[in-house]
Amino acid sequence: MERGIVLVGLNHRTAPVEVRERVAFANGRLEPSLGRLMAVEGVAEGAILSTCNRVEVLACGADPAAIGAALPGFLAREHDVPEGALAGHLYTHTDREAVRHLFRVAASLDSMVVGEPQILGQLKEHYAVAAAAGASGQILHRCFHRSFSVAKRIRRETRIAEKAVSIGSAAVELSRVIFDRLADKSALLLGAGTMGELTARQLLAQGVGSVMVANRTFDRAIDVARALGATPVPWDRLPRYLPLADLVIAAASGGEFLLTRPAVEEAMRERRHRPMFLIDLAVPRALDPAANQLDNVYLYDIDDLEGVVARNRGARAREADKAETIVDAEVEAFWRWFTSLDVVPTIVALRERVEVIRRREVERGLAGLGAVDPQQREAIERLTQAIVNKVLHAPLTALRRHRADPAEAFYVEAARRLFRLGTEEVDPDDEDA
Repeated sequence: MERGIVLVGLNHRTAPVEVRERVAFANGRLEPSLGRLMAVEGVAEGAILSTCNRVEVLACGADPAAIGAALPGFLAREHDVPEGALAGHLYTHTDREAVRHLFRVAASLDSMVVGEPQILGQLKEHYAVAAAAGASGQILHRCFHRSFSVAKRIRRETRIAEKAVSIGSAAVELSRVIFDRLADKSALLLGAGTMGELTARQLLAQGVGSVMVANRTFDRAIDVARALGATPVPWDRLPRYLPLADLVIAAASGGEFLLTRPAVEEAMRERRHRPMFLIDLAVPRALDPAANQLDNVYLYDIDDLEGVVARNRGARAREADKAETIVDAEVEAFWRWFTSLDVVPTIVALRERVEVIRRREVERGLAGLGAVDPQQREAIERLTQAIVNKVLHAPLTALRRHRADPAEAFYVEAARRLFRLGTEEVDPDDEDA
């Protein structure tokens, strides 16, 4: 069994929001979940990525096939979801394809909004949690940091980020489709995190009449509102402010609905049933889907943004092709490094094994010669070293070639078996050795 890399997950293409929200990891749950991931048999390193559009588990270990078979069960157990409920939604990538997938995610090539910048920051945050928990080691450390570099290179060498929109700005674009004009409309934003703040900025840039910002931590709502010229709203005063909002955008989630159908129904009575539009960007969803059944209430979730985003894809398709070429080259570079992890120790072990034998035989030969002056000894040393180098040239060349051509991986195992590397030193006098 050889060491390998495995990625198992689901995203906005393979699973609707109703499925994604069932396996989404809250930020506070990542560390204990990483601990349980590391307890999965065979897992030596691990990381978890959970955003509104994807949940993915990345692992490294000695038996990638077994790890890949175990990870769906891990996801199901973590969220108390029947494993069968995930069937048909999960994808599995191994080795090169797992690395390629991670690089594409970092570069936002796999995002709903190709070119959006938020995913790179989210990836860095989730990697930092894995590193702090001691779950990521040499391989995933290199893999993640390489993915960050790939994303930066793609932004530097292509125009993929031009005209790209974030999920938040896509929501604002949808609001412009909903309303003929925004200048006389009031918006209420639930959540003042990164996405919430970006969405508020987009709303104001598009000329919305007023913005109210609500956040569980009121100080954060005040800070964001002050920076944007918006109105901060205490979390416990939402029922009072909700009837004032023509547009509600939820950019925060807490496991339970922030707005239930009864709460929206009460707000609509106070609004005398003037239309209210709700856009839910959170996963798990923050707004009760049942509210959409109310008259003059129009609820959209994150999957409904697909149509808005699709209109912006054509302009970036050519740049995406350039980005894919960069990803291909970077994957090969990473894979050469990864495969060299087995080659270098084998080369070192082989040289050490043969050097031990050479020294032993030189000492044995010198003992039989009697008195030997320093010049003669040096000549014998040079001669035997030259013989060793000549003998090792072909096998070491083949091993080094393996670093660039993983198809020749059998050379590493062959060398270890033929020269008994990693075992007790063999007595050269043993004719069966």
